[in-house]
Amino acid sequence: MFALLCVAAWTAAAPVPSETAPALPRASEVPGGVALLTLPRAPADDDRAPQVRIGADRVLVLRRGADWLAVVGIALTAPLGTQLLSVQRSDGSTQVRTFTVGPKQYVVQRLHVQPSQVDLSAHDLRRYQREHARLQTALAIFSPSAPATLALRAPVDGIRTSSFGSRRVFNGEARAPHTGMDIAAATGTPVQAAAAGRVIDTGDYFFDGKTILIDHGEGFITMYCHLSRIGVHIGQSVRAGTLIGQVGATGRVTGPHLHFGVSLNRAFVDPALFLPPQRAGARDAGRRD
Repeated sequence: MFALLCVAAWTAAAPVPSETAPALPRASEVPGGVALLTLPRAPADDDRAPQVRIGADRVLVLRRGADWLAVVGIALTAPLGTQLLSVQRSDGSTQVRTFTVGPKQYVVQRLHVQPSQVDLSAHDLRRYQREHARLQTALAIFSPSAPATLALRAPVDGIRTSSFGSRRVFNGEARAPHTGMDIAAATGTPVQAAAAGRVIDTGDYFFDGKTILIDHGEGFITMYCHLSRIGVHIGQSVRAGTLIGQVGATGRVTGPHLHFGVSLNRAFVDPALFLPPQRAGARDAGRRD
């Protein structure tokens, strides 16, 4: 049976001194991107960060100098145009901030295959629905401590693909867009935590195979899928670089690789925005699941 570490969701984050503020991801105000919005500090503010929401979801807020900064994950399904943020100040007042989501074209693959290759049986569909609900519960966790950093290290030494956001259309029916980055590596290759955090879920899922989720604070969560081995347990604290498992081909995949996901305010965003550049000379290996 899977276990899940529940974390209190409504405690305001302690401010981060400007001299130790986490490094930031690259801003990209498109579906699957990240918006960085400065919230000038109001005269009535105390040292508590404002509570910011996009829809019903809490947003990561950092202290940057004299002001606050909202780091907003933009869902791949977000409509283009104006998006609204609700900003509740420590004095109880509420404001609305806006930003604009622009277009981005992701790869679309159109494939014609036997229906049995893509349509789930009733048994498998029920399993997927249970697991999907479980993962959504984990991704909704909003722990009170700010992340130590938003600059991630590559979780595995391998060739990164540009598969994030790509969509497959099977027999004319569009499937959900790919919500992570595939990193090609051989079975058994060590996988490390991309940043310090706490393991909030592990499991063996129908599509994702053996999976680990790590909470880094304030809704910033990383996901590691298709592992051949899980080497950590729920509730375990890890440092950046801690070995957490090994690359595999578990779940519904075509070959060994790591599916690496990054979630902000329950929205999967492009991991490339958080990672250092790919090493020179590396080739795109293509999508593997």
